[in-house]
Amino acid sequence: QVQLVESGGGLVQPGGSLRLSCAASGSIFSINAMAWYRQAPGKERELVARITSDGRRNYPDSVKGRFTISRDNAGNTVYLQMNSLKPEDTAVYYCNGFIFVYRGDYGRNYWGQGTQVTVSS
Repeated sequence: QVQLVESGGGLVQPGGSLRLSCAASGSIFSINAMAWYRQAPGKERELVARITSDGRRNYPDSVKGRFTISRDNAGNTVYLQMNSLKPEDTAVYYCNGFIFVYRGDYGRNYWGQGTQVTVSS
């Protein structure tokens, strides 16, 4: 069974920083892309940052230059460094990974349980 467990959310003042972590565990053969999404109340879930297995990254314009996604060498943990946070960054942040559980598996998306990030003075 595969699990993605996030940590690092919390309350921060505007202009502050937070670092989120997400560790994938369980029966994993390999992980392709990993990503962070967020969902604010009344809004759809949106992509925040994505990193492929070979290190390519992409961000939406709303966070470009402020957020940085990275992965550890083993590739099973992904981080999101968030700087210059704004109130509009307030949301539940979800970790996502496209994971293969055995050789020849088609793979599928797995999600973490989410971690709350609140930016407020």
